Amino acid sequence: MRAIVTVIGKDRVGIIAEVSGALSRSGVNILDITQTVMREYFTMIMLVDMSGCVKAFDELSGELRESGERMGLSIRVQREDIFEAMHRI
Repeated sequence: MRAIVTVIGKDRVGIIAEVSGALSRSGVNILDITQTVMREYFTMIMLVDMSGCVKAFDELSGELRESGERMGLSIRVQREDIFEAMHRI
């Protein structure tokens, strides 16, 4: 299964390292990534492969959300099919 990870918050050193490290420790592979800084705000979208994930989707989602809160970021994970359905015109 593939999923979309979004990260938004104030820019600071180490955001990509922390998020990608958390995904790696859970067995999630990053397939594509785009990020930008708009003034002082960091935004990132990742397409990830969850097939090797060692955690349940809801568990990983909750852990990333909690990590984001500790870092002052909003981190969300959505299944790719749900993301596409929500953004279909």
